[in-house]
Amino acid sequence: MASTKVYGWDRLPREQVREGVSRTAFRGDNALMVMNWLEPGMEKKPHSHPFEQLAYVVSGRVRFEIGDDVVEVGAGEVVRIPPDVVHCGEAVGGEVALNLDVFAPVREDYLHLTEYQEPDFE
Repeated sequence: MASTKVYGWDRLPREQVREGVSRTAFRGDNALMVMNWLEPGMEKKPHSHPFEQLAYVVSGRVRFEIGDDVVEVGAGEVVRIPPDVVHCGEAVGGEVALNLDVFAPVREDYLHLTEYQEPDFE
């Protein structure tokens, strides 16, 4: 078994998704966390996926559109996005919002974000 490692979000490889949106991830065997940096003025991209998503706003404010609902979520608050529901989020106000998403099971399409962890699973 590999030794236990501690990682910092700000030190992990970050993917630029599009202008104003970047992310990185950390996984276990059965769950995946994705940290998103959402900048003011970023473009919204409504989408859906078959995964349940739990969104926790670490700092700043995020306006989520989830189906027909629009909710503003602030630091320390959480919201659930059900599977297959069209949704999107955007930073509100003048600061970068940090949004931590949790997915279980692990999303195969996000595994490239956790390549740095491969030695942890050997």
